[in-house]
Amino acid sequence: MPNYRIIVDLSDRNLYLLDGNIVTRSFPVGIGKMLTQTPIGEFTIVNKQNNPGGPFGVMWMGLSKPHYGIHGTNDPSSIGREVSHGCIRMYNDDVLALSSLVPINTRVTIRP
Repeated sequence: MPNYRIIVDLSDRNLYLLDGNIVTRSFPVGIGKMLTQTPIGEFTIVNKQNNPGGPFGVMWMGLSKPHYGIHGTNDPSSIGREVSHGCIRMYNDDVLALSSLVPINTRVTIRP
């Protein structure tokens, strides 16, 4: 059984899915802008919601820091940029692929 964890690297704007210490997938992400930066630290995925609507695209995965999550987007041009209110934005296809792999309580490390 895989031992998944997620690392979000804000400097290269990528989300990495690791099995143990091996990177198995990497996805481009949009991150928080200067005034609403993405929080740095250790979190876990606490919930998932399909089709939350609006700017959250097709999937929301909430983090243990309230009001922050990993989610899809209704604006694909925002991926790779500093545009969000602190959340991690992914292409809708990517967030669906990721959410199908990682269970609730998956560890998420966000590093500068």
